[in-house]
Amino acid sequence: MKSYEERLKWFHEARFGIYVHFGLYSLLERGEWTMYSERIAPKDYDYLADLFNPRPGAAAEWCRIAKAAGAKYIVLTTRHHEGFSLFDSKYSDFTSAKRGCKRDIVREYVDAARAEGLKVGLYYSLLDWRYPGYFNPEKYPENKESLVEYVHNQVRELMTNYGEISLLEYDGGWMADLNPDKEYQINFWRARELNAMVRSLQPDIIINNRSGLPEDLDTPEQVIKAAVPGRGCESCMCIGDTCCWGYTRNNPNWKTSTQLIQHLVNAAQGEANYLLNIGPMPDGRVRTEEYDRLMDVGTWLNANEKAIRSSQRCELIGTSVPGVVDLNLQGPWTRKGKTGYWLIFRYPGCEATAVRVGTRPVSARLLATGKELTVGYDEKAGKMTIKGLPVLPPDRHCSVIEVEFEDVPRLQAEPDLAEWIVR
Repeated sequence: MKSYEERLKWFHEARFGIYVHFGLYSLLERGEWTMYSERIAPKDYDYLADLFNPRPGAAAEWCRIAKAAGAKYIVLTTRHHEGFSLFDSKYSDFTSAKRGCKRDIVREYVDAARAEGLKVGLYYSLLDWRYPGYFNPEKYPENKESLVEYVHNQVRELMTNYGEISLLEYDGGWMADLNPDKEYQINFWRARELNAMVRSLQPDIIINNRSGLPEDLDTPEQVIKAAVPGRGCESCMCIGDTCCWGYTRNNPNWKTSTQLIQHLVNAAQGEANYLLNIGPMPDGRVRTEEYDRLMDVGTWLNANEKAIRSSQRCELIGTSVPGVVDLNLQGPWTRKGKTGYWLIFRYPGCEATAVRVGTRPVSARLLATGKELTVGYDEKAGKMTIKGLPVLPPDRHCSVIEVEFEDVPRLQAEPDLAEWIVR
């Protein structure tokens, strides 16, 4: 088995992935939690399985769009909390292979992802709303045990039948009564046994933290967070409202392309990944609002990916992380070794100034075009000035300046906070 660092190398290089939420809930057009939020009994939900018929080529379309958006990996909901599996399973008849379209959508998806050169990720919900033993294990102990066995068996199928899987994204591992005891959760799902089985079948896989165990990745939801140093982190987010992972027909609160790019930059600034969700329509098509924004992200990434892929933290002032005061109004920094990338959200005009720069800059250029810029440095004051910028922003979303330093860029100490006034 590879070391932790070796297994996560591709993940850190990628920094950007696409999430796909697709299931029976897509047919209802009200989001993926409809069955539970409206308390639709399984017997009254079952008919949807016979109506499930995504058009041929839908999975290939998701993967083509993901690649065009600049993603390096993609994650599909193989089974969400509603219990409908998008794969052929010996342990369930409630599947796309046996009902409706009678196709193994996961097979179509993994083949399409590999054809596009994308790493394959599989989402799997531990809970299943059709099992009363999940909600009340004391009243229905045998049903609870049946659920756990079924989960282990299906995860084994996913890890066995579809070739190399790079990423396993559990969800739904919380307790129905919201019991906060992690050990209880771990024991409920027999998570140690489950994940040991996964690693025996897929030794290089990355596993998220939603089975109760920390495993490889932290997965904050709908908020950008920096990674704990030395650990993987993936912020997952909707393009629309936070409750709309699955297709929601009336969803007017779309994030702009600029917002999405800023979220990606902020994740990369903290050595974290950004997993951006799409919720295809009932027939599997990606709606225009999502497609257009993803193409904008892809265009920007194509010109500026050096600032994002394999990004490292940079000490220089400039942050847009929520809750942190932004002392540099232009925007944040990432870096790779001695090279810093200044990601300008709020364009300053012909000249940009950075303060408390403790390492001498050598050269600067616009990343997207290679246009050389003039860089000045006052070592005593710790002030760097970059001149020769265009009057107007060269990129309407985020313009990037690539700066070469003599060494790893460091923040200059400021023991006397008033010195800049009286200097």
